[in-house]
Amino acid sequence: MIDAKLLEMLQCPAEGGPLRNAEPDFVNKINQSIEKGEIRDPLDQRVEQLVDGGLVNESGTRLYPIRNGIPSLVVDESILLSNR
Repeated sequence: MIDAKLLEMLQCPAEGGPLRNAEPDFVNKINQSIEKGEIRDPLDQRVEQLVDGGLVNESGTRLYPIRNGIPSLVVDESILLSNR
């Protein structure tokens, strides 16, 4: 999880809106889907590395992964959530 003060400063690079921490249960579901090979990034590459957490955009369509305590705000490394 990202500290609330830092989170206030971050914005979704794709849409420009605010981000929120993903709930732990949701992160577990994402990791289960990653283990099954069901998650692909916007470049249609299979996501293979599990996440420690995530930041969800305002529309709930994209998760930016957090690994080793560091969020990746790279659009091409995000996880699309439209089917979740």
